[in-house]
Amino acid sequence: MESIGDVIQKRLKNRNLGPAYEKLMKSVYDDSDVQAFLTANQAVLDKTSIERGEAKLYEFVNEKQKIAKGEPTFAPGYEPVLVVSNQLIDISYKQTKAFQAQQQASQMKQRVHSISMPKLVKQATFEKFDFDEESRVNALKKAIDFVDQYREHPDVFHPGLYLYGNFGVGKTYLLGAIANELAKFNITSTMLHFPSFAVEMRNSIGTDERTADKLNSIKQANILMLDDIGADSMSAWIRDDVLGVILEYRMQEELPTFFSSNFDMATFEKEHLAVTTKGDVEALKAKRIMERIRFLSREVTMAGDNRRPK
Repeated sequence: MESIGDVIQKRLKNRNLGPAYEKLMKSVYDDSDVQAFLTANQAVLDKTSIERGEAKLYEFVNEKQKIAKGEPTFAPGYEPVLVVSNQLIDISYKQTKAFQAQQQASQMKQRVHSISMPKLVKQATFEKFDFDEESRVNALKKAIDFVDQYREHPDVFHPGLYLYGNFGVGKTYLLGAIANELAKFNITSTMLHFPSFAVEMRNSIGTDERTADKLNSIKQANILMLDDIGADSMSAWIRDDVLGVILEYRMQEELPTFFSSNFDMATFEKEHLAVTTKGDVEALKAKRIMERIRFLSREVTMAGDNRRPK
């Protein structure tokens, strides 16, 4: 029994085609994918069908070669596939694996809304998180547990984590890893550097009509991560009318909320929430804010060396 290649070579010789066209089509018919396609469809493709489909076969090989060389193609991000339609050769285009991976990565990034956050959070993963110290192992375990539990029961309230520890131990990185892991499962989250947000809100008073809209979008986030709270002193307005409003809404709606801080909850309450930028001590108001933080999150310590570049 003759191979598909031998049959095609005989047809080319018998048709008295010009040498340039014959050479061109020989390279097309020599393509292993073309041969496999024609062999698989011998029962439905006769001589006439194949000859009428040579333009499609050439398009297939040409586009495939362009993709291999990294050259511009007819449909960027898509690769040709030979098909049979009404007993004729045709081409369908499907997404390449590289394009699919690119799309998935882009969609993941869109599910993590970062505001004034460092670039490192975009690449943060559980796999790359250093757990060379017992407290870090515990923090990672609780982070993974949250993701697993939220995935399984998204309609049940799951408290977030209040990560605290010294500068550079990876608190922000772990928050980013949690957000990116959730994004893999189509779960959106908002990461917010709170000191920067506080400055933005303060500067927008009386000048930006969107102040209320900004606050609403933050407080209504599906999953909210407030990074670096306590890094700067808070005015009474930021504490009560910004942070307080956000936390009150999220407590009432039982929305998962995460925090990172250099201070444990007790220190944060006494030395930051209770003392305003004017030096006033308002312990009762601080206590009310702290009650909401404790409701929304569970305190987790993180120790270790400073991992920030020296």
